[in-house]
Amino acid sequence: MAAPIPQLSVIIPARNEAENLPRLIAEIETALSALAPFEIIVVDDGSTDESISVLGTLGRERPHLRLVRHDRSGGQSAAIHSGVRQARAELVCMLDGDGQNPPSELPKLVAPLSGDPSGRLGLVAGQRVGRQDTWSKKLASRLANGLRSTLLHDGTRDTGCGLKAFRRDAFLALPYFDHMHRYLPALFKRDGWRVELVDVSHRPRQAGRSNYSNLQRALVGAIDLFGVMWLIRRSKKAQPVASDQEDS
Repeated sequence: MAAPIPQLSVIIPARNEAENLPRLIAEIETALSALAPFEIIVVDDGSTDESISVLGTLGRERPHLRLVRHDRSGGQSAAIHSGVRQARAELVCMLDGDGQNPPSELPKLVAPLSGDPSGRLGLVAGQRVGRQDTWSKKLASRLANGLRSTLLHDGTRDTGCGLKAFRRDAFLALPYFDHMHRYLPALFKRDGWRVELVDVSHRPRQAGRSNYSNLQRALVGAIDLFGVMWLIRRSKKAQPVASDQEDS
């Protein structure tokens, strides 16, 4: 018997998160039990720990769990993009593989999209409240978010939050570049989609360590920010309107 087509695809970009993935996947299953059928796609971004072995064991018991592997580390945006391309559902959620994004928040992100009568809501983005990180990481994030918001006018205070839900076709139509995941609200608005923001909780990392430093984020962020400004400025402004013949 063929597996049912999922109504929702959940993407988890992960690198060296073997200790966090079992709990995270179990929590996703609990959180989305009322939204079945769904699929969970873990994109392993060149892990060097036991992630593949752990996922192989988990997958034997879970037909809805799928694995996509990168032959080398391509970064979070590359992992998300690979996962979305493999997704079978029209609606996609994503959350980080470190377990700091509570899966219990996922239904809160999906509801506005699934209940959108206009068809113009493209992205629901989480914004962390009570962030559980080091003071240096929170300070660096606050400065980066302030600069980004001032220059892009995207109306978002926290684009670094991994909890997001969106339309698959709209995401794949966005221009791809490394680190694009940090600019999704601005990119969706650039393409004419409505963006909704939802406050979500945050929790400490239970195992493993971050794959990025504050300095790495700052260096790539400065270049990407000006690139996104250029993309927005060069976006298509004119759109076709219905003709008299089409109305008759």
